[in-house]
Amino acid sequence: MAGRRLRIWITRAQPGADATAERVRALGHEAIVAPLLAVRTLDDVDIDLAGVAALAFTSANGVRAFADKSGDRSLKVFAVGAATAQAARSAGFRSVLSADGDVDALAEGIAVRRGELKGVVLHPGAAEPAGDLAGALEKHGVPARRLVLYETGPVAISASEAQMLIKADAALLHSPRAAQVLAKVLKAHPAPQLRALGLSKAVIKPLTRTPLAARVFPPFPLEAALLNLIDRGA
Repeated sequence: MAGRRLRIWITRAQPGADATAERVRALGHEAIVAPLLAVRTLDDVDIDLAGVAALAFTSANGVRAFADKSGDRSLKVFAVGAATAQAARSAGFRSVLSADGDVDALAEGIAVRRGELKGVVLHPGAAEPAGDLAGALEKHGVPARRLVLYETGPVAISASEAQMLIKADAALLHSPRAAQVLAKVLKAHPAPQLRALGLSKAVIKPLTRTPLAARVFPPFPLEAALLNLIDRGA
């Protein structure tokens, strides 16, 4: 497939979808921005940082939601991957460490540094997170608590829209939740010729029983690695 201009379906929520679309176009492909998820920030959330030693983020959406509601940038930040770490730095956090992995890798990375943490690790994130970071930290003996700042919900896609979207060469998936929504779309509108390119093994897992041309994920959960899969034709 190398050298052919491909039609790539960008499924992630905004504002990340537009950023990914720009990178896809820079590779010479057509980007079809049609998010399967929408993010809604919750109102009336009180952020209490008393006793908090560090923040742990598992998504750039979590960083943005926290930054919108709190001006504190003094705490150490642990991020699940490079994109989330960059979002934290862009938001003004000075001490940012990236696990470059999944939730379990993030928990292990924080646990290694638990001697430096004099307090609780706060995990600002979604109402339905992809993994239980706080629970994983507790198993490592690191006190932690969640802070729900936003929720994600499926975007309604009409039958005509679905028929257009499934003609794409590949769909990019950044979260298990998006893959779950895609699985439902493809149950009603099968697309056995579609390639599903996921950010990680966990992201692609909800599509295990969905007829597809391929289910592929990169060795590292980085968007650059994900985009490298587009031309490989796997």
